[in-house]
Amino acid sequence: MIGLPTETVYGLAADASNDEAVATIFAAKGRPATHPLIVHICAHDGGMSAVAHFCIKVPPFAQQLMTAFWPGPLTLILPRRAGVASATAGGQESIGLRCPSHPTAQALLVALRTPVEGEAEVWGLAAPSANRFGRVSPTTAAHVQSELGDTLLVLDGGPCGVGIESTIIDCTRGQPVLLRPGAITRLQVEQACGRKLLSNQELIAQVPQGLEAPRASGTLESHYAPNARVRLMDARALQTAVDVLSETIAPSGSPSIAIYARTVLKKIPRQIVFRRMPDDAQAVAQQLFAVLRELDASAVKLIWVETPPDTEAWEGVLDRLSRAAAD
Repeated sequence: MIGLPTETVYGLAADASNDEAVATIFAAKGRPATHPLIVHICAHDGGMSAVAHFCIKVPPFAQQLMTAFWPGPLTLILPRRAGVASATAGGQESIGLRCPSHPTAQALLVALRTPVEGEAEVWGLAAPSANRFGRVSPTTAAHVQSELGDTLLVLDGGPCGVGIESTIIDCTRGQPVLLRPGAITRLQVEQACGRKLLSNQELIAQVPQGLEAPRASGTLESHYAPNARVRLMDARALQTAVDVLSETIAPSGSPSIAIYARTVLKKIPRQIVFRRMPDDAQAVAQQLFAVLRELDASAVKLIWVETPPDTEAWEGVLDRLSRAAAD
């Protein structure tokens, strides 16, 4: 088991086909064994040989998405081949596959597919985010070691370029279904496969029988949470709260509140830790988890975050923040 850089977040990686190795991931994270892990595969032959190893069927629209976005921050849920990577899949009949674009991750995955004599070929690495279950995902090697300890070997690939986890598309129910938003947007998915991308709720409403969504990483209501309580607020509510605090907060003492906002707020008391949120969704995604960790490290009790715009570009960021703020 090692810490592995990807373009999204750092993963905690082990041989996806080795149930004992996979068990060490669940134990290190404190993650229930029924919560499936995503398998990361090498880009050799477009990932097709690894897909064939793990899966029994690939719908045409899923193939189109692989061609368009692999290597990259897209996970596809596909029908799992019986007897393969059962522990990684959390016992489900489906499995999540992703072909990461990070050069360090790809170098390791390629090496594992071409082992030295006497060693077994590794078809893919199970690699959930390298943090305790439900907590803030790591985007640097230092984050991983601060969370899981210095004894863990971590491949340092620098800060993650994307910064939030992959978009997850379920391809097991006849139509593409969005299970988790990410850097690849709905419009990009629809343009690549020529089909409407449905939400799980939309698909169930159309055909309610036998269409329960597979369990997938990062889809719990409460997730990505720092120790401090996160609250989403619009700009007006934030300014009102700051105005009240400026009249009531003690002039001395340690900060107990942090703010992460796009809006330029007036008269922020010096006892409040303030971080400016970029105006660009991609830039916010890249720094989001690092900022939450930084603010948490300042020992504040509350983190007030300006609610991102409810637009497609911001969907991945809004999803992570909403889960971080869930009670």
